[in-house]
Amino acid sequence: MINSISLPRTGKFAILASALIYTGAILGVATSSSPLEAAGPPYYSATLTTPASEARFVAGGVAWTCEGTTCVAGKASARPLRICRGLNRKSGEIANFKVLGQPIEAEELAKCNG
Repeated sequence: MINSISLPRTGKFAILASALIYTGAILGVATSSSPLEAAGPPYYSATLTTPASEARFVAGGVAWTCEGTTCVAGKASARPLRICRGLNRKSGEIANFKVLGQPIEAEELAKCNG
């Protein structure tokens, strides 16, 4: 009579290895950086004067991801002032707006918020 419940030693090892890999992957996701940091440095970043009402939205033709008052987005084909104005219309006054880590000029920020 063949016992179909018991596995050969190599089968047990494969199951154990799979379980360890799965556990490691789950822990890696749970301890990874926040979504704002995960994709590397953002093309656009903004600091709002009040927290964003949504964590993800589209404004100015760009998909934004926000945590509190910090929002980031990838590159778009429009000028930075147009992107900034779109974000302003959606989320309110912007305290700081950066393109590749460089803040826009104060007069551009005033136009954005105007």
